[in-house]
Amino acid sequence: METILKFMIVISLLAFVESTCTNNNTDQKFLFKAFSSVSNFNTSWFSSSPYDSSNCTNITQINLSSKNLTGALSWHFLTNLSHLHTVDLSNNSLTGSIPPLFWSIPTLVKVNLSKNRLGGTLGSEPASVSSIQALNLSKNRKRRMARLNKWAISKPTIYHHHPPFKMEKSGPFNFETESGSSWVADIKEPSSAPVVMFEKPLMNLTFKDLIAATSHFGKDSLLAEGRCGPVYRAVLPGELHVAIKVLEQARDVDHDDCVGLFEDLSRLKHPNLLPICGYCIAGKEKLVLCEFMATGDLHRWLHELPTGEPNVEDWTTDTWQHPSDGENPLNLSSPNKVEWRTRHRIAVGIARGLAYLHHARSKPVVHGHLVPSNILLTDSLEPRIADFWVSRDRVVGSAETDVYCFGVVVFELLTGQPSSDEMVGRVRRLVREARGIDALDSRLRLGGDSVSEMVEGLRVGYLCTAEIPGKRPTMQQVLGMLKDIHPMTME
Repeated sequence: METILKFMIVISLLAFVESTCTNNNTDQKFLFKAFSSVSNFNTSWFSSSPYDSSNCTNITQINLSSKNLTGALSWHFLTNLSHLHTVDLSNNSLTGSIPPLFWSIPTLVKVNLSKNRLGGTLGSEPASVSSIQALNLSKNRKRRMARLNKWAISKPTIYHHHPPFKMEKSGPFNFETESGSSWVADIKEPSSAPVVMFEKPLMNLTFKDLIAATSHFGKDSLLAEGRCGPVYRAVLPGELHVAIKVLEQARDVDHDDCVGLFEDLSRLKHPNLLPICGYCIAGKEKLVLCEFMATGDLHRWLHELPTGEPNVEDWTTDTWQHPSDGENPLNLSSPNKVEWRTRHRIAVGIARGLAYLHHARSKPVVHGHLVPSNILLTDSLEPRIADFWVSRDRVVGSAETDVYCFGVVVFELLTGQPSSDEMVGRVRRLVREARGIDALDSRLRLGGDSVSEMVEGLRVGYLCTAEIPGKRPTMQQVLGMLKDIHPMTME
């Protein structure tokens, strides 16, 4: 009997150990995915015997200093480690850039990435970096700490059932933006306006949850104030990072008409579109939810980020050193901006998305305001057209107008100059005079057939910006011409 009792105790202990290891196994999977492309990483460093209960906890520390690690991490997998507070990867040869999302890990306290070969985006101002108390990024390829714009580092508010601010019990609810404008959700109970999520229909969210996730639609969560209204960043349950857009121009649209419109738009799915993933109608205010794109938009990438290569001579930077007055306030580097292939791939992606809007249905979906600030970029610089739903509640042009706007975007990509009537007129004149090469962005790296390809790209933009709308090509034709310029572009 005593032997049986001992055996049962052992079995129960093993079962307890196995259950406590579940979260650790999940953490290990994410950790191994993060280091899957890093040479000399050894999974045994984080593997333990299932019978050793002392190791069956969530991963809280990554201490891999001086391990001869080389390559680039997939940083986004680390955001799934819910108890991670220390990361020390110093004195290795890690490369690549760190996405802003990494700095939003709420439990992160200490980070040491010094003595590596990291470049691009390395960090942000101390006040904006979640709860980090100790940070060392010295002796990397970047000369100084990167100071990101608000789109990149606006601190998302993690959803709480009990928000850290006083919420009014009854409406109307008034929200003020940085510009001094305001918008009002004229409802009595914030929980009376449901949030509809197309891909996650079982999520039980209301306008009250959106208030909590944005700190009462506070200025810290405000990303921008666009032509359609303010845009906020939030993190919903399940670590769902979203941008919330208030459609000011849709206030007079009937409730049922809006529901039908949003449901119809949710069916438009294409890799180069940024569709709405949900909506909320609070009184007359219509809010749409989209995936948050941390890289920002094409305008910022093309016109605001410096092109120069990181300075590799200065290895003495301080950890919290900021740019001096007069320097670019972003202080980021985007070396791939000088590559014609990168800009060509972006142009092709935009053309694909716009061609889908124009030709996927019997009646074209007109964007109405295609500009670089409405074209968002993924981490791999794949473009996604946003705000195509704004035009659906009013008449804002035609497919030919979209083609013209696309031609202007092509001119911007090839000249590096912001759009204006003067810029368009100058480039069109140079193309007519067979002097397109004089319009090319001097930052573009030349070589091989790149010059002739870029000049051919200007000709495509010239056709798109024809003064007579009927002479402009369709987006299907434009896409074909762009792909013919460089057939190696992958579908």
